[in-house]
Amino acid sequence: MFSQHGTRTEHQQFTLQHVLEDSCRKNSSHIALTFTDDESISYSDLKRQIDHLSVFLKNQGVVHGDRIAILGENSPQWGVAYFAITTMGAIAVPILPDFHASEIHHILRHSGSKVIFISERLYHKIEDLDFMEFNCIILLNDFSIINPATSKATLRQLIAEGSKELRKIKNLVLSLAGLIQREVSEDDIASIIYTSGTTGHSKGVMLTHKNIVWNASASSKIPDINEKDRMLSVLPLAHVYECTLGLILPIMYGASVYYIKKLPTAAVLLPALEKVKPTMMLTVPLIIEKMYKTRIMPEIKKRKIVRLVYKFPMIRKRIHKLAGKKLTETFGGALRFFGIGGAALSPEVERFLLEAEFPYAIGYGLTETSPLVAGANAEKTKYRSTGPVVPGLEVRIENPHPKSGIGEIVVRGPSVMKGYYRDPERTEEVISREGWFHTGDLGSFDKNGYLYINGRMKNVILGSSGENIYPEAIESVINRSDIVLESLTYQDEGQFVARIFLDYEKLDVEFSSMGLTESQARERIVQLLEDIRRQVNEQVSSFSRISRVIEQPEPFEKTPTQKIKRYLYTN
Repeated sequence: MFSQHGTRTEHQQFTLQHVLEDSCRKNSSHIALTFTDDESISYSDLKRQIDHLSVFLKNQGVVHGDRIAILGENSPQWGVAYFAITTMGAIAVPILPDFHASEIHHILRHSGSKVIFISERLYHKIEDLDFMEFNCIILLNDFSIINPATSKATLRQLIAEGSKELRKIKNLVLSLAGLIQREVSEDDIASIIYTSGTTGHSKGVMLTHKNIVWNASASSKIPDINEKDRMLSVLPLAHVYECTLGLILPIMYGASVYYIKKLPTAAVLLPALEKVKPTMMLTVPLIIEKMYKTRIMPEIKKRKIVRLVYKFPMIRKRIHKLAGKKLTETFGGALRFFGIGGAALSPEVERFLLEAEFPYAIGYGLTETSPLVAGANAEKTKYRSTGPVVPGLEVRIENPHPKSGIGEIVVRGPSVMKGYYRDPERTEEVISREGWFHTGDLGSFDKNGYLYINGRMKNVILGSSGENIYPEAIESVINRSDIVLESLTYQDEGQFVARIFLDYEKLDVEFSSMGLTESQARERIVQLLEDIRRQVNEQVSSFSRISRVIEQPEPFEKTPTQKIKRYLYTN
């Protein structure tokens, strides 16, 4: 179906139905989806389970175009549900597990979802809903049908006891397997993804089959994926980044996807990495940045002699290269593509990854573009760039600055969304009549066609003399400090302000060893914040200097891709 270079063959269709049928036929005995510590699902098993589930949904009155919600943690069952919904012509509505119950209720009502797939752990988030609004509620853990009168406590007991009250869908539709399904069109909507962005306005992004499948196919040469690859999935499947590139793409090319049953903390992740030995992973910057600050740098600088010579570039590069070998071993030793996207990566951390010869790659995209717009593989990564544009997409810089070349990034092509669900006005605001999608991101190209991201248009601050100040650039300087975990800069009453969340765990150890009282520790924190302000101001232009620093006592609230929800702190 898909040629080696992702180009259309004569009879090819960009639908999830064709992706599934083609790959399951070619890779029937390969592992498709599995937990790291469970029995795996082969491609032939995957197709069988999807067929059973699709027939059941049809018997529940689900027809072409109906919306069906999926609310659950990453699992093989999540992928089965997604393909069952989309390949029968219905529309998947993936919901992020971290969403608040009120936000989930809004999404279910706004989308008009007829059926809900829900995991046992998240069942409490929908308990207050009137279940009579839905045709059926299905337990994602094992595809059991949930009685609308079931409470969370009762559900947990029924699962533990293996109660017959939880009727398994497989047993209900086994005799109907193989029923011919209606063909799905490329322009049919496959998914409505509700975003929770930095501006706080949730939008339902309508992505067609062609949007998703074309983007996966066009992106396939960036990691050069094949049937021998093993992908360890750690980002939420309800986000388009993981869904398109971490589920659809590997399924398309016969690769295997592994899931972890618990949150990917170090204690859970390390054994999984050793067992799976992944060749590919997709992550957000926060994961590797936290590892760099809490594990890699303390290990590098624990010896005095190393701290003294670390400032010399040649020696630093040699140290980083040795650390890179250990890091690669930590990830199982087989990693060849470590994709980073969703937010900006710290320059300091990227410099380490580059000098460590770690196989990282930066990508840029949005939910509205299905998602990937630009990216490079590990061999072609260029420091601070997201890489060249995905072949087949048009990207230009609108109204570029005459000197810097920085302007708004606009995109046109097969993976640009159909629009925002039930919101034509907002759709018209971002998609021009000529089909250009206005990203709201600022960027520029170098002479080799590599794209560089400079921040969000809405975040840009106008200096006293008309200069453009990019908060993200200042924050990257602040975050270089060993005791800073994250920061946020903005303008308040004419002053440039920084909110800083410190590494309190590290400070607690330091203050304890110094024997400081609580009041002395508070005074020390005030001094440290002032020291950071002074050090940052020595490294930035005069019009970007910070006037005031505010201590952020707890982590910032973030979007699913770990970008800070700026509107909560700047309004």
